[in-house]
Amino acid sequence: MKEEFLDIINLIKQSRSNAIRAINAELINLYWSIGKNISVKIANAEWGDSVVSELARYIQHNEPEIKGFSDKNIWRMKQFYEAYKDFPKLSTLLREISWSHNLAIFSRCKTIEEKEFYLRLAKQESYSFRELDRQISSSLFERTMIGNIELPKSLNKTNPNIVNTFRDSYVFEFLSLSESHSERELQRGLIKQMRNFILELGKDFLFIGEEYKLQVGNSDFYIDLLFYHRGLQCLIAFELKADKFKPEHLGQLNFYLEALDRDVKKSNENPSIGILLCKDKDSEVVEYALSRSLSPTMVSDYKTQLPDKKLLRQKLHELFENESDQM
Repeated sequence: MKEEFLDIINLIKQSRSNAIRAINAELINLYWSIGKNISVKIANAEWGDSVVSELARYIQHNEPEIKGFSDKNIWRMKQFYEAYKDFPKLSTLLREISWSHNLAIFSRCKTIEEKEFYLRLAKQESYSFRELDRQISSSLFERTMIGNIELPKSLNKTNPNIVNTFRDSYVFEFLSLSESHSERELQRGLIKQMRNFILELGKDFLFIGEEYKLQVGNSDFYIDLLFYHRGLQCLIAFELKADKFKPEHLGQLNFYLEALDRDVKKSNENPSIGILLCKDKDSEVVEYALSRSLSPTMVSDYKTQLPDKKLLRQKLHELFENESDQM
């Protein structure tokens, strides 16, 4: 009988969820229509800028029960329409996330590529507003694009769905670590803040364990952090280094990947991937170290403070320029 009750409860929850989505879509439609109406009138010189303030006062005086239409909010509706009017392919996405999410994206992101990235991610990951705000503040778009450009060939061959999965640099501002922290402190902090760590990695990462034991021959070895990725369908081994990258670090990680694939990986899963997470790295040294490596590994660095967005944008621009020059 209880199972039958649960079926009814699931129907109620699904109906509520559908109703909320429908209400949200209608609200976005309303804001879009208002924004379009005002944008067209101002562009055609039918209205001046001051008319928006007059409109807000009129609504407040004559329809006091209608809330949320201050002059500032009405201007945002105009900006919302103008941000996306030339990109109809994003129309459905806009209506699948809340107005507060839309507001954060179109007001804080400069390019349409960046806006589209966060629109898709907000829907796909079901971000709360706080999570989305954090991802924009941590320059997730720039870091992901840089990570895609610099993916080692061994990783690109591993799985066709690997794009947007790994990044060149990770941000752990939530750890509040001292500059001279140890690997143990880094590991403890990430485990303690696993929710924030998963948010930084991506919600397809499932945590398996810390100090994951591998037995090879008569010896025991321990992987710092082991995850499983649902989309890639493979194990992900993280090896932590609280200092600058050294080529010899890769030997240990490659050994772990071989042991995982031989003794832990299931037959239906893809080859395991290794991420060497260092406090700092020299990109040229990393390139040399990975150039002959056949193992699907990546060397990423981590920051304990939010990155400088301007510097990341500059680096991304330079990388795109270098890529176009080589074509």
